Amino acid sequence: MPPEDDPAAWLRSAFDEHRRALHAHCYRLAGSVADADDLVQETFLRAWRARDRFEGRASVRTWLYRIATNVFLDTRKAAAPRSIPAGDPLEWCADLGPYPDALLGADPQQDFVANETVELVLIAALMYLPPRQRAAFVLRDISGWTPGEIADALGVAVPAANSLIQRGRRLLRERVPDDPRQWRRPQLTAEDERILRRYTAARHPDDFRALLAEDVRITMPPDAPVVGIDAAAEFLGRPLDWRTVPSAANGRPALIGYLRRPGGAHYEALVVDVLRIVDGRIAESNAFVGAHHVAAFGLPPTLPAGD
Repeated sequence: MPPEDDPAAWLRSAFDEHRRALHAHCYRLAGSVADADDLVQETFLRAWRARDRFEGRASVRTWLYRIATNVFLDTRKAAAPRSIPAGDPLEWCADLGPYPDALLGADPQQDFVANETVELVLIAALMYLPPRQRAAFVLRDISGWTPGEIADALGVAVPAANSLIQRGRRLLRERVPDDPRQWRRPQLTAEDERILRRYTAARHPDDFRALLAEDVRITMPPDAPVVGIDAAAEFLGRPLDWRTVPSAANGRPALIGYLRRPGGAHYEALVVDVLRIVDGRIAESNAFVGAHHVAAFGLPPTLPAGD
């Protein structure tokens, strides 16, 4: 229970301690940093209003996760129902976004939050699940909650919680690796960083061709994907005026792109490219278009045109 003399100070301290873990949890539910920011803010407001009623039967972390999960479900209830297209969500879901590695702290290899943050492919696959199935799956198979804890959090009986978990697993079975160890955030390697430096310096189609796999795929919803080395090299090598910033997201190399349009006075934040590298070649580039994705990396909306 919070101390009776100052429950407000207790909550502020507890929230600061668990903020990063809570933000990563909200990202797994919502699929974008901007939505996770909003969910965390609303979670704090609800926890603040309920601070005197925290009874200590569960840990503070569990209590905050429960509030955050229900905030997510409430936001989805208020949203208009949407049909889910067939195919890869990385090709059609414009609501998805990358998670900057910098948000995970200075030493992600030793950090629980980083190890709990899942691979981008699983984040995308979760978009197939209805909100309650998604919440149950994330709490059970990623955060390790028991069916009883999930039932309590969602306000349902244990058999209903188990049913949500099992239905979520069945829907994801054909879309994610069978081994849960492959759901975890990958570790950025020295080779990844070397290829990212070459990708950053590339300007012409031949420069990109030397880096790409034959069956490379570029996704950029809502636009159609670009598939194959020839099409991708020509697409990436278009004569546009870019400024780029190398980074990392979801354990993968990432490149943040600013574009100056003809006659423009500055470069405008436009896109974050997250690369998947296989056997020394770029097998996939997931492009997330929009200044809000760039803002998630703590970068400005524009860069000056001069040197």
